[in-house]
Amino acid sequence: MMIAATDVHYFETGCAAACVLFSDYSDRRPTASYTRILPPPADYVPGEFYRRELPCIVTLLRQINPLPNEIVIDGYVTLGDSPGLGHYLFKSLGSEIPVVGVAKSRFKGSFGIEVFRGKSTRPLYITSAGTEPQKAAEKIRTMHGAYRIPTLLRQVDILARERAGQLLSPKS
Repeated sequence: MMIAATDVHYFETGCAAACVLFSDYSDRRPTASYTRILPPPADYVPGEFYRRELPCIVTLLRQINPLPNEIVIDGYVTLGDSPGLGHYLFKSLGSEIPVVGVAKSRFKGSFGIEVFRGKSTRPLYITSAGTEPQKAAEKIRTMHGAYRIPTLLRQVDILARERAGQLLSPKS
């Protein structure tokens, strides 16, 4: 089994998409990582985040062969009764690859399962497509790391930020 965790970091002239691959939710290190620099995405519109982030993630996933068996995104799969980023990703992949959404803040009207990790009193909000929400929440709960944000999700965030930072740093 191969699982991908993705994240996108935005900067003035584009975005850096990153992905780490791992074989089990309890893994502490990725087996591979990928990054991709892309042109500026669409402007952010509340409730339509997928328009901004989906093209970045789909383009990044084209680098991975074969595609992972599951994908974890930074965001929501569903926003209450409305589709979110993860839903659109699930559909764009033929509704064949489960997508688990891990959001750090509550979106008004969303129904994510609250997962508390470490000693944090702030939950993560878990939504999913292609897998039962309770199972998805349990997978995120068991991910490696003693803090609110699992180790591999923190690593993919850092990877995207570092890749963007390499472009923004002056060349010597």
